[in-house]
Amino acid sequence: MATDISRKAAPTPAPMSVFERYLTLWVFLCIVAGIVLGQLLPGPVQAIGRMEIAQVNLPVGLLIWVMIIPMLLRVDFGSLSQVRQHWRGIGVTLFVNWAVKPFSMALLGWLFVRHVFAPWLPADQADSYVAGLILLAAAPCTAMVFVWSRLTGGHPLFTLSQVALNDAIMVFAFAPIVGLLLGLSAIVVPWGTLVTSVVLYIVIPVLLAQAWRKVLLARGPGALEATLARIGPWSITALLATLVLLFGFQGRAILAQPLIIAMLAVPILIQVLFNSGLAYWLNRRLGESHSVACPSALIGASNFFELAVAAAISLFGFESGAALATVVGVLIEVPVMLLVVKVVNASKGWYEQEA
Repeated sequence: MATDISRKAAPTPAPMSVFERYLTLWVFLCIVAGIVLGQLLPGPVQAIGRMEIAQVNLPVGLLIWVMIIPMLLRVDFGSLSQVRQHWRGIGVTLFVNWAVKPFSMALLGWLFVRHVFAPWLPADQADSYVAGLILLAAAPCTAMVFVWSRLTGGHPLFTLSQVALNDAIMVFAFAPIVGLLLGLSAIVVPWGTLVTSVVLYIVIPVLLAQAWRKVLLARGPGALEATLARIGPWSITALLATLVLLFGFQGRAILAQPLIIAMLAVPILIQVLFNSGLAYWLNRRLGESHSVACPSALIGASNFFELAVAAAISLFGFESGAALATVVGVLIEVPVMLLVVKVVNASKGWYEQEA
């Protein structure tokens, strides 16, 4: 009975908005717009790229904050007290997010970028592509997972507590895991820039969002919900603006080899399907409910692509293969995750049947 009451009291995010549902289309349009702008107005685009301080591009840094802070405003670290209620599901998600996903992506990147697709990819960008894939897999999803959980009837308090726990871990684990995997992949680790990226794009946004959340909650729950509804479009708008700038720089490389995006999508697709399936199966083996297994599988598979894009640009630059690889993750995120949602919903009968 207590669980039923807690589930009713938990926040239930709204279904996908038009922007979220058609994110792939908007990203594709941004690719086209960015390439066109880069070809027609190369001077202004290059000028924006030079607006840097300590390897941090100021316009992009501002856009990243506008992108990330509204998402982090939804995270309630007080929900960490709920972790013990579903420790098996939490354990599975943590195992997949931090012990499997970054390492499996590094392996897939090595396999496809350095071997399978190597003859068709620019050799001087191979390391950068692998680095982008690693950055994409090293940060678990923060915001969109609330939408995926809603679409599968996922336990809202489990989803909230898992996201809060992942965000807390990410502050400390993102840089070491990225550094380790880059090192294992024989890629030079720019530790100073990596740590700066963690502070700029994780630590400071988390602190600002939680301070803002506290102020809003002091005015009543309605103030928080009203603010979230008002600033919700900010995140995707800032993301799309960032992509236009990024493809303004990437346009020449893409026009020269248009299949690069498709080749980079292959390891990302395999990674999503493998990790979601692994988390889903492990939850079933451990006896967790379907309402916990669904968000666990979705959190285990999806990525905090906004952070990955920001870190890739800071570490390797606008024109890098790393930046392009992280954007491919944005491009396929929605259709692939909707596929996972459909699979876990359709397999509920199988999941709940007795062995």
